[in-house]
Amino acid sequence: MDLLSLENPVFETFVIASILMVLKIMGQGWMTVYRMQKSNSGFASSEDVRKGPLNNQPDPAQLEVNDYVDRSRRMHRNDLENIPAFWIAGLLFVTVDPVLWAAQVLMYGFVTARLAHFVAYATRQAHEVRATFYTIGSLIVIYMAVHVLWVTVV
Repeated sequence: MDLLSLENPVFETFVIASILMVLKIMGQGWMTVYRMQKSNSGFASSEDVRKGPLNNQPDPAQLEVNDYVDRSRRMHRNDLENIPAFWIAGLLFVTVDPVLWAAQVLMYGFVTARLAHFVAYATRQAHEVRATFYTIGSLIVIYMAVHVLWVTVV
């Protein structure tokens, strides 16, 4: 069986987890845009305050930091810092042919940790709560990377 085929249940697990993370990243970007439009503030670039169909009353104050918008932007940045490492480590993990249950626990565990991180951030939980979910996701990616290295070198 080809390891990088949907006939391989480990690869199928990776594909499902990866697509969920693609949707998470893209959804977070749209959430930021929604928050900017809803609050009419927190714009990122000077050209954003030019008159146009969506901004018919531009104001330089629209460029001021708005925590409602910036919180979403920080969540998006955090996703962009963490999810690509999962994609790389996860794909390489598939190539060493791990047992299915371990792949499912790790990959779906990562997805769950990222979604819990989102909820904690969006609902303004204490840093320790958010950091716990970040740590779980991070340790999963590190484990997969070290596992691949171990299997490859030993």
